[in-house]
Amino acid sequence: MSSDFSIKVENLSKCYHIYDKPRDRLMQMLARGKKQFSREFWALRDVSFSVARGETVGIIGRNGSGKSTLLQMICGTVSPTSGAVQTRGRVAALLELGAGFNAEFTGRENVFLNAAILGVQQEEMEARMEKVLAFSELGDFLDQPVKTYSSGMYARLAFSIAIHVDPEILIVDEALAVGDARFVAKCMRRIKDIQEKGATILFVSHDVGSVRTLCERAIWLDKGHMVEQGDVFPVTGQYMEFMFKDEEAEEDTLREEIAQGASVSVTPTESASATAILEESQVALDARPVMHWGSHKGMILSAAVRDEHGVRKDVHAWEEVLDVVIEVYVPLDISREHLSVAFSIKDLKGTDLIVSTTHDFEYRHLPDEERFSVTFRLINPLVTGKYLLAAAVENRQHRDIHYYEYLEGAHYFSSLSNERFFGLFQPPIEQQVLVK
Repeated sequence: MSSDFSIKVENLSKCYHIYDKPRDRLMQMLARGKKQFSREFWALRDVSFSVARGETVGIIGRNGSGKSTLLQMICGTVSPTSGAVQTRGRVAALLELGAGFNAEFTGRENVFLNAAILGVQQEEMEARMEKVLAFSELGDFLDQPVKTYSSGMYARLAFSIAIHVDPEILIVDEALAVGDARFVAKCMRRIKDIQEKGATILFVSHDVGSVRTLCERAIWLDKGHMVEQGDVFPVTGQYMEFMFKDEEAEEDTLREEIAQGASVSVTPTESASATAILEESQVALDARPVMHWGSHKGMILSAAVRDEHGVRKDVHAWEEVLDVVIEVYVPLDISREHLSVAFSIKDLKGTDLIVSTTHDFEYRHLPDEERFSVTFRLINPLVTGKYLLAAAVENRQHRDIHYYEYLEGAHYFSSLSNERFFGLFQPPIEQQVLVK
């Protein structure tokens, strides 16, 4: 591990003792270790990593994977069963709602209380109080007891305190999930400002897009163990594939329970004919997909970004015609009624920049043939940079989209412009100047 770290975690574990009955706690004390009246639950086990100074790391995982327990031990609010945690610098944390607040105190009193805990003098915090109030947008509620606050008001106050104590380490644990869209966007902008000042950030979120936007690395936890850590893009990709497979397994279990022993005919998800067509396809997929999952892998035969003459290119000029061409094989037993072919162009952090699907257009019914292609045509608005193509075959019958196949990284390509542009992309814009 690097010696220039802000956070170092070594073989960290946390065990909780679960008692079935309240009296078992008393019996355990009286037994003096001769008999066990509880069972062990390991919330975290043998986790090790370090976070370099100025680095932003995302922590991902399902509910119950140990993310919050890990952050609480890093902050010092929970003691580890074994292992060690070291931090260098002032730590400001947004943990579960209300953590660090006295419910009987007003919002203003809680600002001073939290600041004092973090080593900020009252006079210094008084000078920043107007900024705290402006960012939190609490108005007169700042002088009301926090027990009267809604969850959104809690989050506003907690975040406003954390960013105004000049943290060297900022820890955010799903605190933004309760905020409205405007406040979340405001917080994300401020987190990026804190990043630019060189602070270290640990960011926990179920929103993989936010993790990819903010973070350089990711740590994936599951059932208290570290599954993977590394560059944010591949780790989040593996996590999303894992979550998809897990949802598929739950759906299969539910179907079996509904059937209650009835005879069920199971059709293989990847037909032999689809595999044969994939093997004979002359246009191969890129050999470096970041993510690849789905209930019917093999449907996407090819996917590429081409020029207007149908030539697959790895470099495209700004404002030239782009054709996103996706060739698919769809078995006849799959209904076309809610079938959709989709694509997304992403940056290398995995942020969706351009997304379109056949479901978005008035003509939604796809051909009844097994093999066909879909072409999406657009004028290239992408500024100079590197991008990737994701392709998908979906079922849009329900709000939760079912993916027959999802392939992220079907084609890696670059966009090149002779002009210097700012932002993520630059579409043609008409200008009009009026003199009055």
